[in-house]
Amino acid sequence: MSQPTNVSDDLLWQVVRSNNAYLIKRKTGGGAYFSRDPFNLLNKHSRTHAGFVNSKAVSVQPSGEKGVSFSTKKEGKSNTPAKSLNTHKFKSGRSNQKVYKAISDNVGQKSYRSDLNLYAIQRASAVLDSQRAKADAPEKKTRGAKARKTQA
Repeated sequence: MSQPTNVSDDLLWQVVRSNNAYLIKRKTGGGAYFSRDPFNLLNKHSRTHAGFVNSKAVSVQPSGEKGVSFSTKKEGKSNTPAKSLNTHKFKSGRSNQKVYKAISDNVGQKSYRSDLNLYAIQRASAVLDSQRAKADAPEKKTRGAKARKTQA
């Protein structure tokens, strides 16, 4: 969503908080609200986590079959959507620790949004973990009387 520069993020949130394209309203679980915003790392429906409202937001998404795509919004470029994102793709050949360090440096160390530093690393870890091939479970061994029967 491109926003005019003369509208504050707080005013924009007050206008769109009850109805927007990313909002998910649940009737079960006490009427919880969630968000499908790609720049919302926790999928919580709140002002601090809503990426389409904030002028500074962070996104960590899967990149193809293996790897992570890390994006940040440029603060003054909301009126030019093609130039409004910094995107970096980390391929699967890179170690996970280097990916976490690069994300941490860009989000927290360089004072972009230090409150989202831990959440960005957690999202990257979850994405990379979901892409890892899972080992098959070993066969269950028979024990007790059944094991003695099969041996004899």
